[in-house]
Amino acid sequence: MKKKTGGAPYGGLSRRLAPLRRFPLRLEIMSFCYGARARLAAFSAAALLVCASGNPAYCAKGPAKETGKVYEIKTVLAAPYSGVITPAAAEFLNNAIDKANSESFDLLVIQLDTPGGLDVSMRDIIKKILASKVPVAVYVSPQGARAASAGVFIAMASGIVAMAPGTNIGAAHPVMLGSMPSIGGEKDGKKKDPMEEKILNDASAYIKSITQKTKRNVDWAIKAVVKSDSISAEEALKAGVTDIIATGMDDLFVKINGRELVGFGKIKVERPEVETVRQTRRQKFLAAITDPNVAMILMSLGAAGLFIELYNPGLILPGVVGAVALVLGFYSFQTLSANFAGVVLILLGFVFFIAEIKVLSYGLLTVGGVISVILGALMLFSRPSLGGLSVSMHILGSTLIVLVAVVAVLAWIVIKAQMRAVVTGIESLAGKKGLAKDALTPKGTVLVEGELWEAESVSGDIPAGAEVTVASVQGFRIKVRAA
Repeated sequence: MKKKTGGAPYGGLSRRLAPLRRFPLRLEIMSFCYGARARLAAFSAAALLVCASGNPAYCAKGPAKETGKVYEIKTVLAAPYSGVITPAAAEFLNNAIDKANSESFDLLVIQLDTPGGLDVSMRDIIKKILASKVPVAVYVSPQGARAASAGVFIAMASGIVAMAPGTNIGAAHPVMLGSMPSIGGEKDGKKKDPMEEKILNDASAYIKSITQKTKRNVDWAIKAVVKSDSISAEEALKAGVTDIIATGMDDLFVKINGRELVGFGKIKVERPEVETVRQTRRQKFLAAITDPNVAMILMSLGAAGLFIELYNPGLILPGVVGAVALVLGFYSFQTLSANFAGVVLILLGFVFFIAEIKVLSYGLLTVGGVISVILGALMLFSRPSLGGLSVSMHILGSTLIVLVAVVAVLAWIVIKAQMRAVVTGIESLAGKKGLAKDALTPKGTVLVEGELWEAESVSGDIPAGAEVTVASVQGFRIKVRAA
């Protein structure tokens, strides 16, 4: 019996591969596969050893994902503004944006409370916000504040919108200033003024482009312009109009921490240093006089000053105050883009008031002046929906009452002075007693008030030494009658 040779049975192959001895090609293929498996296992073991050595570059399973950019906020500039958006407001907010950029602040927070304002001033602010290299946040505060009309556009243009509890935003329908409401127009809205429609379409397109850039609720923004829709802070948060609701600046910083800010990255803010910039005295003064009601009061004050100065020349103070007030009133109306015809009608009313002092018209000129001023005030600003840019009827009524009272008092003084007896000059001799120095037949000489006058008797002959009464004065000759 022949013994088996040493080594593996079946000619060095395992029992499982022994039948493949009759098929050499298949055997080679199977051997290659088993070798590849062994090489792959060896490579994996080597990779595990490299990872264990602490080199992470060789341990990634695929391309490394970029980590999110972090924007750290350490310094904040706060710019509180409350009032109508006018050129003075635009100057203040634009200066705040420039300050935030030039002095390397990390964030500008505009604390806004506005009923709206002028389109030109609003667009100046928005252009500054969009061009700012420092992120701008609009915080509608304090509680009870609003961002209406122009304030909606400014808020939508900012990178972060925050609202305090109890605030609202919306009602951004544009109104053309200086136009009278249409008379007899269609109430159902079928017939529209082409100019108003163009302005509305332009405003809709403008807010649409802004909200698309800042990735906010475009549909609501257009609705706020077209239908004057206004919503509360809670509704704005649900609709994606505002980012957060914050009770204060500290709460705002807490809630924006970790949020993604478009173009800047993930916000990281912890107890930043806050600096507040406020309006200068000049800006406050300009903001105060660019209110239509203040402008109307200034015009009336100027007219009253001129009335008094013209009535009694030489007082100086009323004339100076009146002239300054008129200039400030004109500046205010020009800044507010008031209708020129309205201003002219107001001035015409003032001219009628002045004429009432000089001409006795029994109140006709005063009535004409009142009507002219009322029509002019109505033509200045047609509707109050653009941030209250209209003259309040209460202010208008009070102003007219004061003007009419001033004119009435001055007219009464003038009439009283005209009716008062003359007390100086030759005209004052009428009614005075005198003494006939010569016999008046009918002419002669009389002594009146210590002076000798040529006289003529109107009551027949008067003997010398008789008492006479001056009847009238004609030039330098007086007519007398027996006392």
